[in-house]
Amino acid sequence: MHEGLTAAGAGLSGDRVVAEGSAARVLVAATARALRGVDCADLGQVGPVSRFPGAPELVRRASASRAAGRVALTVAQVGEVDSARVARWFVDQYPRRRYPGVLLGSPHGAAAHLAVALGVPWLPSGFEMSVHWTGGAADRPAAALEHGTALAARMLAGNPDLHLRQVHCPASRGSLTGATVSLAARWRALPAAYRQFLTDRLPPGAPVLLVRDARTWPVLEHSPGHSFQVGCPASGLDPVDFHPDSHALRQVLRSVGGDATRWDPPQVSAPSGYAEHGTDSGFELTARDWAARRQHPLHRVLVPRPGALSAAVADLYRRWLRRAGKTGDRLVVECGRLLDPWQVVRAGLVPYWCENATRRSVDEAEWWLAGSEAFSSVDVLPEPPGMRSPALAGLPQWLAVAGFGRRRRALDRTTARGYPVTSVPTRRATEVLRAQPYDLPVPPPLEAAEALSVLRDSGGQQGLLVS
Repeated sequence: MHEGLTAAGAGLSGDRVVAEGSAARVLVAATARALRGVDCADLGQVGPVSRFPGAPELVRRASASRAAGRVALTVAQVGEVDSARVARWFVDQYPRRRYPGVLLGSPHGAAAHLAVALGVPWLPSGFEMSVHWTGGAADRPAAALEHGTALAARMLAGNPDLHLRQVHCPASRGSLTGATVSLAARWRALPAAYRQFLTDRLPPGAPVLLVRDARTWPVLEHSPGHSFQVGCPASGLDPVDFHPDSHALRQVLRSVGGDATRWDPPQVSAPSGYAEHGTDSGFELTARDWAARRQHPLHRVLVPRPGALSAAVADLYRRWLRRAGKTGDRLVVECGRLLDPWQVVRAGLVPYWCENATRRSVDEAEWWLAGSEAFSSVDVLPEPPGMRSPALAGLPQWLAVAGFGRRRRALDRTTARGYPVTSVPTRRATEVLRAQPYDLPVPPPLEAAEALSVLRDSGGQQGLLVS
């Protein structure tokens, strides 16, 4: 039997399809564990290949190939992907019980924290995959598109319910950009497994919250169901930085052994389409239709930038904790995959989530802290991306974030050691947060109406649109 096939031969399991360390995978795992009262101590994360200064290019490429072999799909396996099985894998991670609501949509760490405060599941509107690219090159986006076109055609033949966004971004994926193709799949409609899950698990009138990443990026609509983008918002760079004459691009390509003179990006057809983590309009329309027919209110949270939702959820947690008689005075600044929603509520912490370790993400955290009531303690968990980039925040900037604590100012030494070229597992956040004093009992779950009111008030100042 082919590796990854079920006994029935129905295709690859969701566990094999969804990219290791991808946002949707980590956030579903973390949220499901928190709803069971379990932390993330068992979660590892295969991060980008570490890039140590002075490492020969052949060594880096060999390391990237070995990493890809562990986590990427083979070209032959692309035809075995079944998006329905992926959706079922996501919902099956949650405890089998009734829930007072559900969160759907774009991946965001604060959405996972919001779901845990509400006592509801979070389900993604898409997922990421990584596929082998033999003979690939990080500095050849046109060649990546050619390879990805064949992969997309094969995958879409068996999954017409998907739209595939291919992302070629050496600034966020490092050496793996030349060893694998990254495909962000979006469901064009609410998957059958989601519809069944909501029907079985939601009581009458339970609300549905849809979180949509509203960031835009230049996009090439290459063929029906397949689009392509060079670079991405999570890189911390702007679209202009991926122009062949860009100094930032030359730095990025040099770090992965590429050459800017070979950079040949295809011309975009849409200068401002939704970026890879946007939710497909068909997904929202079918979610609205399902909710209307079954008389469930649906609310949309439109997120213009990650920090807007992070700030609003942090403000919400502070209010929630204080109403339960806790101080709401201790902050943890999480980053990327370094989060643990259960340990946060167990310790009575306020969570602020940075999408990644870029200066842009850390700037947003600093601005929010500067305008907020001071915290007595600030613990900071910077996720090392495993590579170098001109867009990354340096350790002094992370230390400045910790410096907002009145009494305790802590930057995790393990994640800081070797930053930014090392990588650490998701469970590192658990190890750090377990050392925080207990603050039990956990507050009663938030009501959705109250949460939406706070998101409107607090998030509105950040550009968050709640409807």
